[in-house]
Amino acid sequence: MTQDLMPNAANLEARLRQRLAPTALVVVDESHLHAGHVGANESGFGTHFRVRVASHSFAGKSRVACHRLVYDSLQDFIAQGLHALAIETETPDANPRP
Repeated sequence: MTQDLMPNAANLEARLRQRLAPTALVVVDESHLHAGHVGANESGFGTHFRVRVASHSFAGKSRVACHRLVYDSLQDFIAQGLHALAIETETPDANPRP
């Protein structure tokens, strides 16, 4: 696995910045909270993440469509061991999505 595809907060953040041009972004590795759960690994890192992202890309889209944009952006990492994403999306002006 190449270093740029390793599921870690920095790589996920870089990919989301590249694909979604967010105005706000927080990526947190919560893997240590899921020790012993399905998809967790022995290291306690790189399997479970929380993403909070604001992007103009979400304007006019449903919650499901916004989440799909995030998942599609991170698909390569899923193939490398990323197991779970908790996703919170909004538009930069914080208008509710339909």
